[in-house]
Amino acid sequence: ENLNDSVVAPLFWFVLFGLPGAALYRYANTADAMWGYPGERNGRDWQWAGKWAARVDDVLSWIPARITALLLALAVWRWPRGLWCEAHRTPSPNSGWPMAAMALSLGVRLGKPGVYMLHAAGRAAAAGDLSRAVSWCGRVVWLAALTATCALAFRQ
Repeated sequence: ENLNDSVVAPLFWFVLFGLPGAALYRYANTADAMWGYPGERNGRDWQWAGKWAARVDDVLSWIPARITALLLALAVWRWPRGLWCEAHRTPSPNSGWPMAAMALSLGVRLGKPGVYMLHAAGRAAAAGDLSRAVSWCGRVVWLAALTATCALAFRQ
């Protein structure tokens, strides 16, 4: 999910609208991280801000989250079978896409207890899975940067 939020989505919005697009996306994503949870904070009810921030982030992340899953599939040269089904197991309309793509590609189950479980039939994650995941994320960063560079070059 962080790969989408911090790399792919900002690049996507940069390609479309330049620095203001990337900055707007990062603002919306940060606002969601800060206020996207209902309830009180410092004795004040921030639910109104949380709903606004979460919805804006959902809209702005919709396409990039799916692009992130696609880039991960390209990075590992394998389409994660069952991605559509697994991606819909999270409460968020977007976070499941990159997380499910990674879980399926690694063959592991990833979850948040009591909330969701991705690739429940997968094995428990092991230490070696972390280094593979980091390596694959590096490939996705390169693919995203290359794609963005090509898109910007053809746009001119």
